[in-house]
Amino acid sequence: MTRRALREHCFKVLFCTDFYPAAEADEQIDMYLDQPEEDDTDETGNTEIIHEVELKEDEQKELKARADDIIAKIPEIDEKIAAATEGWKLKRIGKVELTILRLAVYEMKYDENVPEKVAINEAVEIAKKFGQDESPAFINGVLAKLVD
Repeated sequence: MTRRALREHCFKVLFCTDFYPAAEADEQIDMYLDQPEEDDTDETGNTEIIHEVELKEDEQKELKARADDIIAKIPEIDEKIAAATEGWKLKRIGKVELTILRLAVYEMKYDENVPEKVAINEAVEIAKKFGQDESPAFINGVLAKLVD
């Protein structure tokens, strides 16, 4: 699995778990991994796969461990996001954007294997794919304030 694929799966898992109590996070992650493939038809009539989780056992363990670590650090991560989003309460930030920010801040501050520039670029790419039109600029602006 590529780092980008891991990152996208992690984003989706974090997004799903944000709607449930933290105590149910493991159950939500397992449900995510067990979901069947899902496809959709794009505007040109072509079928595209929008959800496919075919991860090896070690990849599933890596995804779970990463998601669990991020979930455990959400209070710290949210403090950093709140400091960078002056005048914005976290409740005002869309769930997609907040999840992207949480993942990116985790990578920037806690994952020594991901350079800050890469974390920001990947967050912007996820925002382009899953967010609204203005999401990439918002994500980039917030994360730029957090660069050491």
